[in-house]
Parts: sequence; C-alpha cells; structure tokens
Amino acid sequence: MYSWFILFPLLSVIILNLPFRGMMNKIAIWYALALSIAQVYLVLFPVNIVMPFLQLNLNADIISRAVLLCIAIVLFVTILSAKYLIKKEDKLFNFVNLLFICLAGMNGVTLVTDIFSLYVFIEITAVASYTLISFYKDKDAFEAAFKYIMLSAMASAMMLAGIALIMLISGDTGFFAIREALKVSPHSSLIVFAIAIFICALFIKGGLMPFHGWLPDAYSAAPAPVSVLLAGVVTKTLGIYGLIRIMVSVIGFDGPLKQALLFIGALSIVVGALAALGQSDFKRMLAYSSISQVGYIIIGLGTGTALGIFGAVFHLFNHAIFKSSLFLNSAAVESRLGTRDMDKMNGLASKMPVTGITSVISCLSAAGLPPLAGFWSKLIIIVALWVSGYRVYAVVAIMASVITLAYFLSLQRRVFFGRIKEDSMNIKEAGIGLTLPAVILTAIIIGVGIAFPFLRDAIKF
Repeated sequence: MYSWFILFPLLSVIILNLPFRGMMNKIAIWYALALSIAQVYLVLFPVNIVMPFLQLNLNADIISRAVLLCIAIVLFVTILSAKYLIKKEDKLFNFVNLLFICLAGMNGVTLVTDIFSLYVFIEITAVASYTLISFYKDKDAFEAAFKYIMLSAMASAMMLAGIALIMLISGDTGFFAIREALKVSPHSSLIVFAIAIFICALFIKGGLMPFHGWLPDAYSAAPAPVSVLLAGVVTKTLGIYGLIRIMVSVIGFDGPLKQALLFIGALSIVVGALAALGQSDFKRMLAYSSISQVGYIIIGLGTGTALGIFGAVFHLFNHAIFKSSLFLNSAAVESRLGTRDMDKMNGLASKMPVTGITSVISCLSAAGLPPLAGFWSKLIIIVALWVSGYRVYAVVAIMASVITLAYFLSLQRRVFFGRIKEDSMNIKEAGIGLTLPAVILTAIIIGVGIAFPFLRDAIKF
C-alpha cells in the first residue's frame, strides 16, 4: 500500500500536465485537497492494497506514520491557504504541481529503508522547495532561496561522501545491512568520520544551530503558504525525521553521539529562543522559534531511551501543528495590514478575533502550557532527560520554556492586545482560506492535549 504514497503524487504531476490544460487548471487545487485527505485517512486507517507489479522496498512503523500524518495535515492547510492567497489560476496550478513533487519526496523520505534512497528523496524535496521559496520571483525570496541552495548543496555533498564511506564499510546501503556492518568495528576512525559528516548534513537540512543561517530568511521571504509548508513539515521531514530514522534504524546511541545530540539540541533551544525574543518581524520571530522548538526534539532523541524518542516524535507532530497555525496567523495579519512589523500593530484581536484566539492557543501550546498538546510532548522530553540522568539539560529545557512564553506573550501584546491603532480601525477578519485552516489546527492542538492522557496507554511505541 505504501508504494502509492510516493507513486500517486508523481503520477498526479503527469496527469495534471496532460492535454485539457484548461480543465486541469480548474480541478488541480481540489484534486490536491482530495489527495491530502486521502493520505490522512490511509495513515489512520491503513488499507492493504497488494499490487504485485508495483512493489517498492518500503516500511512504515509508528514513527513513519506519525510523520506521514503531519505531512498530510500540513499539506491540507497549505492548499487551503494557497487557494485563498494565490489569485491567478496558472500560478495556482504551478504551485500545486510543486506541492505534489514535495509530497512525493517527503513521503519517500519517510518510508524508504536504505540510505541512498533517503538521500534521493531529500534532494527531490529540496529542489522543489527552492522553487517554492522564490515562487513570486522577488528579490528577498531569490536571496533566501540562494542561501538555502548553497548550504543545502554543501549538505548534499557531505551526505554523498558519508554514504560512499558507509557503503565501502558495509557493502550495502540498506539500513539493516549498515547497522550489522557497524557492529563489527563501531569505533574505527573511518566509520566515525562517515557518520559525523552525514549527521552534520542532516543538521544543515533541519536548520539546527549552528547550521541555521539559511532558515530565518527562507521562512520569512517565502510566500505565506510556502512558509506554512516549510516550517510545518519540509525541514522537519528532511533534517529532523532523517536524523531520527538514521539514529533509530542504523547508528544507534553511543555515549559521544548522545552527548553531541544533547549539546546541539540545548544550543538550538537557548539561542533560538533568545534570538526570537529580539525580533520585530512576525515571521522571523516564528522562524527563530522553530529553531528553538526543534532543539527539544533533538534533546529528546539524545536521551536514547524509548521515552525520549517518543517525546521527540510527539513534539515533532505538535510542532508541525502549532507552528503551521502561527504562520497562518502571520499570513492573516499581513494580508490585512500589509506588514509583518509587530511594532506597527496593536489590538488586532478586536477586529480579527478568530486569528487572535487561534494565535493565543498555538503560542501557549508552543510554550508548553497544559492542557494543550505541546505541554505533553515537552513534559515527556523533560521527564526522559531527568530519569536518564541528564538533569542539567532538563533544567535548560524548563528555563527555555519560560523564555518561549516571554517572546510569545510579547508577540500577543504587540499584535493582538491593547488599544488598536487608528489606521487599523477599518480592517476585518481574514478570509476563510486562512481562518478555517487555523481553526482546524487549533482544534487538533486542543483535542490531542485533552485526549492524550486517555490514549497514551493505547499508543504502541
């Protein structure tokens, strides 16, 4: 069944670009929405469709299925926002085609069982992402895309070099074969070097500190629907899920590697949060916040325990939801005021109540306040750190949550609270293309947060 998660988006690009372009222009967006809904359904309720002539070597465990679900949900809200924001039919058609390529690449990253295929699908997604960032062809977007291309190209070269060295050692590119080969001589200098450069490449793809140089520009300069997609799932799938999969299925967790993950994670948490605290641009604050939140995923992974890995995957899911919601809020505000400068905003909640309420709930989830979904994943990560003996990192995670709350309260005060400015008196709530997806994501945040205590025993991890 999982073969179709890759093949169907690729076939869709071909189908949409066959003759009858006029008709295809009109149905493309609805076709994309249907495909994203179908993926949500198939992840939650798998159907065993056996196609003997079309079998790929894929595998989906609970981690893969969680990421596939994230991809489908964020793709759905991205399409809704694009339908509202991209007015020209031809541009919307091109946007949908790029989304399908991204979808095939991300699904491939999530499902493959060998390291070379992982690299190939990472590159497919990255190439589509470069184009999406510069979709409107403005100067800032080209600059951001160029930075992303340069650093991503460096990461790609490092990944290929790491794969080549690993293949020389193992004689194969399959996850299982590499893991078995690594057991023979796990501490040789060649193996350590190969693993180090491959993991550094994934850090770059995921925008972790100190490899984050491209991320704030890419998130802030990209068109609003692209920012939702990038922050929600693209970087999380390429860099963070890739790292989780390599650690869990291939490398395992030894002492030095765990310490490196914990240090990079803590660095990303603290520096990202402090950088977000000083921003006045709505989207740049959210971009630095993403770096900080991803740090929680990495320190959870760095514990090397089942509880820590569960917390990391759970926070990856939560982050995809609340950060996508916040980028939709940013797009809603920018669509009405024409600016992202938070110092030029005030009291917008009185005119944009849906945007204001969904923003507050998403911010509180990101800060880890109960009973929202973000609270549970952060709590699990902190508990995993504490019981594993990494109590300093647990304290860092707690203190950084206070900073997170501080910069999100600052955002709320500057954008939504207080007395509205005179030049904003006549604005109205954003259209349904931005409010509906934000409401859907907020409902997920609340629903998962309330339901989790009752469902945790049913989750097999």
